[in-house]
Amino acid sequence: MGRAYQNRKLSIAKTSDQKARVYSKYGREIYVVAKAGGADPSSNLALRGLIDRAKKDQVPSHVIEKALQKSQGAGGEDYSPAMYEGFGPGGCAVMVACLTDNPNRTFGDVRQCFTKTKCKMGTPGTVSHMFDHLGVLSFSRNDEEAVLEALLEADVDVTDIETEDGRITLFVPHTEHYNAKQNLLEAFGELDFQVDEIQYLGQTAVQLSGEDVDTLNRLCDMLDDLDDVQNIYHNAQF
Repeated sequence: MGRAYQNRKLSIAKTSDQKARVYSKYGREIYVVAKAGGADPSSNLALRGLIDRAKKDQVPSHVIEKALQKSQGAGGEDYSPAMYEGFGPGGCAVMVACLTDNPNRTFGDVRQCFTKTKCKMGTPGTVSHMFDHLGVLSFSRNDEEAVLEALLEADVDVTDIETEDGRITLFVPHTEHYNAKQNLLEAFGELDFQVDEIQYLGQTAVQLSGEDVDTLNRLCDMLDDLDDVQNIYHNAQF
């Protein structure tokens, strides 16, 4: 088995401005998930997993609490998800996940990033069929068969599993993400998840080199700088 994937994820930033953007991105996502499924993490499993990831990325508690309060009517924001698709350099596929309170503004900002890097935006569905929507869990262990057996006994659907350098990476349908994590913790005790998130993963990879790599990095950097952009997915390999 094996699945190569690339994902521009939120990372711990070094400057106060960068940290503020990271906190804002998490705050928006927590707000939307809590508004949709309730602000109680014990009953909203998606929210519980999101808060766990936010804490792991050192998002302050007051940022999390403020987002939860706003989701219950304490603020005026009204964010909704938006996904934009297009083609990057070398014909690679790019998906841009956003949370926005002004879709026209966000569309214009994202389109400008594609235009400035001589890339091409597409219509909904242009490249999304090239990706699988999966939960990804990665942790340090070597017993792939035992992990797979524990999940199958718990009736968790496993899409793929791989072991490399003493680390297991597990791929499950996005709807099974939290269920898979909980069953792993019950079967093996405390685990340190290096990756614990839901991603769009390319079904096939497009190899890039030279200037195409620089162009894709520039496109991702420009998109990352937009407040409305939450995540960027592509199927390029370098």
